Amino acid sequence: MTRSTPLPRLRKTCLALPGVTEKVSHGSPSWFARGDKAMFVSFVGEHHGGRLAFWCAAPPGAQEEMVAEDPDRFFRPPYVGHRGWLGVYLDRENDWAEIAEIVDQAFRVVAAKRSIAELDARA
Repeated sequence: MTRSTPLPRLRKTCLALPGVTEKVSHGSPSWFARGDKAMFVSFVGEHHGGRLAFWCAAPPGAQEEMVAEDPDRFFRPPYVGHRGWLGVYLDRENDWAEIAEIVDQAFRVVAAKRSIAELDARA
């Protein structure tokens, strides 16, 4: 049996956030806050390193902590890792509640204050 792609689930998670748009960036589906000005998640598929994954913005120190804690699930992505972005492998069983939290935190790193306030008001 072939495992289905996690892209539709990641897409749904990202697009549920206030004011988020999707467009292709560098050949990959990516999600933006602030009117396409601030990318916060990019689905990289299996393009880099051969493993299914996404890259996302992360709060200061989160990348180092998460990669050190579980390098089988998290990694420092090329091109954006030096800016603190986090890579998340998707080629395994995933805890989608945790992935939703990671996406939420990525959004909060780049989103406008009013979008974050709208998100908080939903809770």
